[in-house]
Amino acid sequence: MSTWVLLRGLTRESRHWGDFPEILRRHLGDAEICLIDLPGNGRLNDRESPSQVLAMAEDCRAQLNVRGLAPPYFLLAMSLGAMVAVAWAERYPEELVGCVLINTSLRPFSPFHHRLRPYNYLPLLAMLLPGNDAARREKTILRLTSNQPERPEKQAEWAAYARENPVSPGNALRQLLAAARYRAPMGKPAPPLLILASAGDRLVHPDCSRHLAGHWQAAFVEHPTAGHDLPLDDGAWVAGQVALWSRNLPP
Repeated sequence: MSTWVLLRGLTRESRHWGDFPEILRRHLGDAEICLIDLPGNGRLNDRESPSQVLAMAEDCRAQLNVRGLAPPYFLLAMSLGAMVAVAWAERYPEELVGCVLINTSLRPFSPFHHRLRPYNYLPLLAMLLPGNDAARREKTILRLTSNQPERPEKQAEWAAYARENPVSPGNALRQLLAAARYRAPMGKPAPPLLILASAGDRLVHPDCSRHLAGHWQAAFVEHPTAGHDLPLDDGAWVAGQVALWSRNLPP
């Protein structure tokens, strides 16, 4: 039975996957789906977030060890989580069967204004100002990351997560710093890669994934309409692409 480890992005926690893990489980059959939080997020919000992506990967490895889950693993990760997956694959390739990278952006393959599209700068900075409560902040995040119509029930759900497991401003800044300073290897990591992108991503330019897939000669599929949070906007499509790719991997 294969083990799939799912990693979310900046200031997000495992509950933000919503119903996607169950959708993925149905597509993969006998797979074990493991959700873990990056340090500083979710159930680990009392810890200090590392300011280095590789340190985040080391922490994820330690969490799996504590749970008694031995490698090899598949990693499915988006945004900052996908950077963690690349760092993991570069340092410990023998631990990974393959990696699925969703809407990530990596130096040196993309310029900064593609890695974070400029019209998002002000809304993101505004979220760090005093007086920006959880409901308003999560409404902004949902607007920036999803192309579905407004979903008040999802906004309320995410705001509840933020109140229950708040991410400190210091941890958010350290995660931003880690993402900004991380530099991926020029050569493709050894484990097989599937790169998924959203043509409608308004947070990260889809060229980031397109150029990465081209440079590394990795399997690549693009969703025509979804936003940055591709598993939220079309989880069944993601799961279907992942299942097709994993079935065609060499034994």
